[in-house]
Amino acid sequence: MATVKENKKKKTTKTAEKTKKVTVPDKPEKKEETLYVSELDQYLFGQGTHYDIYKKMGAHLTVKDGKSGVYFAVWAPNAQAVYLTGDFNEWSETSHPMKRLEPLGIYELFVPEIGKGAVYKYLVVTKRGEKKYKSDPFGNYCEMRPSNASVVTDISQFRWSDSAWLKKRETTDLNKSPMAIYEVHPGSWKKHEAAEGAPEGFYNYRELAHSLADYVKDMGYTHVELMGIAEHPFDGSWGYQVTGYYAPTSRYGTPEDFMYFINYMHKKKIGVILDWVPAHFPRDGHGLAEFDGSCLYEYADPRKGEHPDWGTKVFDFGKNEVKNFLIANALFWMEQFHVDGLRVDAVASILYLDYGRQAGQWVPNIYGGNKNLEAIEFFKHLNSVVLGRNKGTVMIAEESTAWPKVTGKPEEDGLGFSMKWNMGWMNDFIEYMKLDPYFRQYNHNKMTFAMTYTYSEKYVLVLSHDEVVHLKCSMINKMPGFYDDKFANLKAGYSFMLGHPGKKLLFMGQEFAQLQEWSEARELDWYLLGEEKHRQMQNYVKKLLHLYQKEKALYECDNEPCGFEWINADDNSRSIFSFVRHSADKKNNLLFVINFTPVARPDYRVGVPRRKQYKLILNSDDIEFGGSGKIQPEVYKAVTQECDRRKYSFAYDLPAYGVAVFKF
Repeated sequence: MATVKENKKKKTTKTAEKTKKVTVPDKPEKKEETLYVSELDQYLFGQGTHYDIYKKMGAHLTVKDGKSGVYFAVWAPNAQAVYLTGDFNEWSETSHPMKRLEPLGIYELFVPEIGKGAVYKYLVVTKRGEKKYKSDPFGNYCEMRPSNASVVTDISQFRWSDSAWLKKRETTDLNKSPMAIYEVHPGSWKKHEAAEGAPEGFYNYRELAHSLADYVKDMGYTHVELMGIAEHPFDGSWGYQVTGYYAPTSRYGTPEDFMYFINYMHKKKIGVILDWVPAHFPRDGHGLAEFDGSCLYEYADPRKGEHPDWGTKVFDFGKNEVKNFLIANALFWMEQFHVDGLRVDAVASILYLDYGRQAGQWVPNIYGGNKNLEAIEFFKHLNSVVLGRNKGTVMIAEESTAWPKVTGKPEEDGLGFSMKWNMGWMNDFIEYMKLDPYFRQYNHNKMTFAMTYTYSEKYVLVLSHDEVVHLKCSMINKMPGFYDDKFANLKAGYSFMLGHPGKKLLFMGQEFAQLQEWSEARELDWYLLGEEKHRQMQNYVKKLLHLYQKEKALYECDNEPCGFEWINADDNSRSIFSFVRHSADKKNNLLFVINFTPVARPDYRVGVPRRKQYKLILNSDDIEFGGSGKIQPEVYKAVTQECDRRKYSFAYDLPAYGVAVFKF
């Protein structure tokens, strides 16, 4: 807990000095009294249905009695008193007492003659007389860590120019559209050399926008998914332990800088998805934990309110105001920052009361089961409101179990998510790819099993940051064999991922075979692109992604059985998979043949559904991808010769670890 002395010292820090220079009042064009918390606001907040509550809570520039200033409002019902303290009052404990509003215990205060840039905290006096210095739960901007006070800002003045994107988004069905997501940790994608005033070398959001958009567009991704945007105190949490749910982290600039980032991405026709963390929050003294001296945002019973594995607090999904805080937060990112979707972290940890807990460490629900009934209703409410108000956006669940109907409709007892990460496919895929090719014949079903359930949900196939962090190896170093074998294996694996039904996600660096495990502390090893093998891998992934966007068969029918057809799912002795992806009109179809062994099959014959011509449109053995460069015919004509239980077939010289995609 910060002391008064520590907080007084803050005004002498660089951050305080910088912000103190700009605490002159802005002159916003605001009507008097419009921002104040009303009885109706309190009623709706108490019901859990005030979806714009962030427009009243927090710190807002306004006018009262003809004077410009800032209106502050904070929810602290179990506090004895709340004071506003900051650089504008020399961090005084008592000079700015806040007025309590009943019945919800919201504290408010208008402070004239301060404005954008003012640094502040709430001094909460608990019923036991303890003093807690808290940053603003609804604040839109924070000091750069390790400082943690809130900073007054105004996010309403940014001039957006992405209306064309937003209009098109409303009518786009992402289930029938290409969706190739590039997962990015902004602080470690690229870095500048450390310099005075910027020792970490972080890119500003505006710099990142230009650099990242150019790269993503060139590679053929359709979306970026950003890790760690909401404010968090510890870099090593990667942004998954949030203290400022309504504030883009100041590591990379201001809220306006982040708005610029999103606006620019949209102008380049790139969607933006944010990681969103409603599962838990940290115990840091300035954050939400025991906010007013009581368990306000978290469950009071530690068997429900604490994650024993993570040492974090769990939101109380039985409390209307807490659910409102989270639902309004999701809407805040969608509607104020124009983000195109949220990837919801650790959904399973919210749904199961016994998640990560041993017997005696959890509390059953009223029926004696392990399902969190309050959380189930929360997700139904959340997804109904967010997707209902923002057509064309997505809510993506990271749900690691077989919970039914995650992407089902709430009215049909589903949770209402747009899509779900396919963690089962990911685990089976990685286990298979790690095997020595000799042993793959005994594990063939690891690559085919996902097709038995792929239409039960709307899936995203993921190879995320979680698979390449400390002690897990990079993707290239998971592969078996010698140096060249590793690259050939990974190309085959990525090709299988491309052909399998489901949207796609790759974590940054995987596209050029990053050798090191990922660390938030350093940038990606871009120097590897000076080496031929890594350049060829990047070129191959680029080819896959552009093929994905070009060919409707690869995305139109992801969620319909008519979009996928096995040719041979049982060729385990040779570890070869062959299948067809169909477009909706069946006029643009793709045949995939993938060899997962180092044994070439010059006499390979594949069964086909029709007696047509089959055009080779992707050959992993091309010299530009690091293959042998052996010339192959471009067109193959099917003949009447039975193979793979098909009447028609054609022969193809299939290389070791070869990938061939034919269009017919």
